[in-house]
Amino acid sequence: MSIPTRGAPEPRLVVIGAGLAGCEAAWQAARRGLPVRLYEMRPDHGSPAHTGGDFAELVCSNSLRSAAPTNAVGLLKEEMRRAGSLVMQGADACAVPAGSALAVDRDAFARHVTAAIEAEPRIEIRRERVAKLPDDACVVLATGPLTDPELAADLRTRIGEASLYFYDAISPIVYADSLEPDVAFRASRWQQPEEGLEGDYLNLALDRAQYEAFVDALVAAETVPLHDFEKALYFEGCLPIEEMARRGRETLAHGPMKPVGLVDPKTGRRPHAVVQLRHEDRCGMLYNLVGFQTKMRVRDQQRVLRSLPGLRDAVFARYGSVHRNTYVNAPRQLGPTLELLARPGLFVAGQMAGVEGYVESAALGGLAGLFAVASLRGEPAPFPPESTAHAAILRHLREGDPEHFQPMNVNWGLFPPLDPSDARGSKPDDPVRRTGRFPKPTRRALRNEALGERALRDLAPWLERIRA
Repeated sequence: MSIPTRGAPEPRLVVIGAGLAGCEAAWQAARRGLPVRLYEMRPDHGSPAHTGGDFAELVCSNSLRSAAPTNAVGLLKEEMRRAGSLVMQGADACAVPAGSALAVDRDAFARHVTAAIEAEPRIEIRRERVAKLPDDACVVLATGPLTDPELAADLRTRIGEASLYFYDAISPIVYADSLEPDVAFRASRWQQPEEGLEGDYLNLALDRAQYEAFVDALVAAETVPLHDFEKALYFEGCLPIEEMARRGRETLAHGPMKPVGLVDPKTGRRPHAVVQLRHEDRCGMLYNLVGFQTKMRVRDQQRVLRSLPGLRDAVFARYGSVHRNTYVNAPRQLGPTLELLARPGLFVAGQMAGVEGYVESAALGGLAGLFAVASLRGEPAPFPPESTAHAAILRHLREGDPEHFQPMNVNWGLFPPLDPSDARGSKPDDPVRRTGRFPKPTRRALRNEALGERALRDLAPWLERIRA
């Protein structure tokens, strides 16, 4: 993508929201020579979940999920790295141990992204609340799941949607030194024990009786009520643990508490269920209860969670909570470049556009920045190749069912199928090469590997096109 020569000043891009998507959009546009004005309402105006004033604050988990390129989100991370993503630069620089996942020290990560944005001369920062969509020619709306109520109301008026929200829940965080040291064991799922090598997760094993008692306590716990005018529209991938417990007594044992791939060294057997705790910071002072998002009242969180093995004296650095998540019905409201159909020149990015997850939100912000630059310069939109993870998330927004649209993480089901030439096979006449079908036992792993290889191969010409 070209950078214009000296002459008339370039029009400005306005970005609302300095979360992952907004920072990525501003960064990508500024790196291509476009002046950017970035609005962030914090710290003067807070939100139900944010605690500070730094940009790109992670309010839920500190994990960016799988780091493996054979996983769809791992592939998306690698594509972002190659495209010069600021979020990925910060994540890699602030990583903490998390097994096969990429997790970050959230404070260090936010400081890293904030410092980079503040040091970019083409980005003007405005610490102001934006209550209505501005009239500027080119705007990226990246206010995320906790959009200011007045701004969300203005958006609803423009697009005619009756509701733009669902609820998302946050997992508790406990201090490491408050855990019972002789109860937990270190291990990552399926990790083979090696001399001098410990797993990245702390694990609390539960037998059947302990698990049954925990489920009973969850079902009986008091939760924070919703307002009468609000609906509990949970994202299925982030259900509160008490909601999962109500769906069936073994739901948790097959969900966030599944013991698969773990052996309790005290018994030599797989436990009935397990609680996994993940590093929340580089120093190992804080641990996140993985998958334990909840809307229980604080006193019930204390009582129920301290009933678990190893958490009897747990001290909470953060309690779980529930917050509103705002997004648009993308298949109905957005064009192929993330432009709002009801308001040309306004691009919607991040979770507001209908994706789920930190990485997906940041990737969509980067694309919105690129699309906005092209729009202002009268250039064709730089769509990523259809085989890539970037295109996969765009495909979900473009082709989702508008009657039942919900945010979604990137996954291999959003990718186009492999051609026979993309499939692996040892001989020219091998049926794998001829049909594109893998033997059943290894089909999924080999297919995913081939999808990733194809995406990175096809990505190269696009990277040349968008090079800053």
